[in-house]
Amino acid sequence: QVQLVESGGGLVQAGGSLRLSCAASGSIFSINLMGWYRQAPGKQRELVARIFTGIGSTNFADSVKGRFTISRDNAKNTVYLQMNSLKPEDTAVYYCNAQTTGVATKNYWGQGTQVTVSS
Repeated sequence: QVQLVESGGGLVQAGGSLRLSCAASGSIFSINLMGWYRQAPGKQRELVARIFTGIGSTNFADSVKGRFTISRDNAKNTVYLQMNSLKPEDTAVYYCNAQTTGVATKNYWGQGTQVTVSS
């Protein structure tokens, strides 16, 4: 089992920045991929960014490329999402995700943190 705790959401004006954190605990040795997803009202949950915890390679949604970065601190079992040049359309609940390897791939989710960008 993996537990994920997010922090760092809030209200910011357009053009501002926020940093989200996701701390993992439990069976962290089995995690190979961590990422951030978001869900705006009336829309499906979508991938924002993800990072392979071993090799550090990353992927980003086209809508956030050049504005968001994702990083990890393996010593703290924490993944960060740095969000710059925020836009009102970035407003959503952001969820941390961890994927584990093993007999079967499992996905774990955090409780979500609200990000609101005012125009």
